[in-house]
Amino acid sequence: MTQRSTEGRGRRYDSVLDTIGNTPAIRINRIAPEGVNVYVKFEAFNPAGSVKDRLAVNIIEAAERSGALKPGQTVVEATSGNTGIGLAMVCAAKGYPLVVTMAESFSVERRRLMRFLGAKVVLTPKGLKGFGMYSKAKELAETNGWFLASQFETEANADIHESTTAREILADFADDKLDYFVTGYGTGGTVTGVARVLRKESPGTRIILSEPANAAIVGSGYVNTRNAAHQPTEGHPNFEPHPIQGWTPDFIPWVLQESIDKGYFDELLPVAGPDGIAWSRRLAAEEGIFTGISGGASFAVGMQVAEQAPAGSTILIMLPDTGERYLSTPLFEGVEEGMTEEEMAISLSTPTAQMAAE
Repeated sequence: MTQRSTEGRGRRYDSVLDTIGNTPAIRINRIAPEGVNVYVKFEAFNPAGSVKDRLAVNIIEAAERSGALKPGQTVVEATSGNTGIGLAMVCAAKGYPLVVTMAESFSVERRRLMRFLGAKVVLTPKGLKGFGMYSKAKELAETNGWFLASQFETEANADIHESTTAREILADFADDKLDYFVTGYGTGGTVTGVARVLRKESPGTRIILSEPANAAIVGSGYVNTRNAAHQPTEGHPNFEPHPIQGWTPDFIPWVLQESIDKGYFDELLPVAGPDGIAWSRRLAAEEGIFTGISGGASFAVGMQVAEQAPAGSTILIMLPDTGERYLSTPLFEGVEEGMTEEEMAISLSTPTAQMAAE
């Protein structure tokens, strides 16, 4: 077997922000159904560990270009975590203060990561759900003259996926027909931006969108009310709390509305939270791919598609983030901190450096 080697990237980077994007498409070898080609686009390779690094840098740089964001001005945004982490990285690199509002129900790791990157995190009551943290960010921006990042409404969100994510996908599958593209949604930026390009340049690719089964707000057919700035003015009546953190706030974002209105997805498939957890665990244990519950949920839907797809089909599934920001969530329930009985038995099978039985 040939030994692996590396040659470097052939360049040096002026900023961590220059390393965003160009994430790999990785083949699934052990758990995909036979006869189909399954790949994942693994966004954990972004420098702050998620797909939201893309929109974070584009929101800030678009605002710099337009003059909407002034030097030294505080940025504020409502987030379930990944956008906040991405914004914290970008603001740290560029020197902007950042305040994040986040419902207290989201994982502790997220708030600690944002604070580690220099952000302030303002928690909102979990009973007010996503609309509560959204309203708080909007209020703070209006009261203090801060720049509201507006990930759910800004054109900068889908635009970055149109100019980067979609182009990477086309390049990675230039020598092969991509039959299916599978993704969930949070803001809707990924599906909207990618679909703009695939609809034109890869029209044979079927775009599959997913949402939590118990928070199927797009599938309900009801669109929440919005104001003239396209900001939601109510929570969605069909929303229920779900474990797929990062997916489906309790309103339909304006960025996602473009995909709904223009028919950018061919099928909407709901997925149960426990299925996302189960497939995330399998990806880690059987493929060595460490993604969160949202990635597991997208993969669960991708496996549904793969089971029904014609032989020889090629499927690409978006994995939005790394699993490390889910340590305190149900994803890690049952993962022991001490040794299991089996591990203790292995230890006792030889005499050296044994731990005392717990």
